[in-house]
Amino acid sequence: MAFTNPQGRTQSSLADINVTPLVDVVLVLLIIFMLTAPVLQSGIDVSVPKTKTVKEITEERTVISIDRQQRVFLGNDPININDIGPRLRQKLLDPTRQSIFLRADEEVPFGAFATVMDAVKSAGITNVSIVTQPFQEHGSKH
Repeated sequence: MAFTNPQGRTQSSLADINVTPLVDVVLVLLIIFMLTAPVLQSGIDVSVPKTKTVKEITEERTVISIDRQQRVFLGNDPININDIGPRLRQKLLDPTRQSIFLRADEEVPFGAFATVMDAVKSAGITNVSIVTQPFQEHGSKH
């Protein structure tokens, strides 16, 4: 922006804002949020077993996780195993049609896994999928 002073000379304003540093900071923050968002979604460290057939999860899902210390989580929130049934009935609109995904660490004993499965089934949910990782073969065998 330019203006004329009383002597008739044209001067430029010193009030121009340089937006380049602002754009740089915004882009860095955008990159940081893009990298941390997937980590926040699955913040519970569970090493799921590897299988040859893995179904890709695409729809909105309710996930129950059992970590290595046999702690149970509904989504990212720790939950008492006795509260799973009532919380699932409260959270799901139609328990008979919606599915639950169960992530259990491969070190978890089958008894703990079966107890959680029983609590889910007692809530009236029949569609339970077990989350696994794809099995990767080392080299091809012909």
